[in-house]
Amino acid sequence: MAEDLHIIQGSKEEQYQALIPQIKGLLTGENNLVANLANMAAALKEQFGWFWVGFYLVDQNELVLGPFQGPVACTRIQKGRGVCGTSWAQEKTLIVPDVEKFPGHIACSSLSKSEIVVPLINEGQIWGVLDVDSSEYNQFNETDQLYLEQIVALLND
Repeated sequence: MAEDLHIIQGSKEEQYQALIPQIKGLLTGENNLVANLANMAAALKEQFGWFWVGFYLVDQNELVLGPFQGPVACTRIQKGRGVCGTSWAQEKTLIVPDVEKFPGHIACSSLSKSEIVVPLINEGQIWGVLDVDSSEYNQFNETDQLYLEQIVALLND
């Protein structure tokens, strides 16, 4: 298990490339899902300084708040509602440059300006989503999608 997270400067891609092996280290030998989700959220928030990083887990027909880093959040989200519920329903990553322009956006905080939501998929089934919010507009792009999808896939190893 990694004892310290080494925060690096550099391009977004360089930051992800340095972070992935550290997250693998955090997950290695730990089978508890809550512990792994908590450490993953903390590592992402520490490295990138985003406003909110966390997980929502599927519980029947809604997403229920899981481990996160940031201010208090919405506890339950219906399938198809908001960015998280829409990502789940569409079974794909969603990048939202301006959350106020997203139809049906759920405003857990007025400080959130942009968002990326990545579905957690195992054996073809979505069991949750990674939700990342930024206090800046246009924070997320295809680089984030590529690496965040790789990072959440580590949960299936």
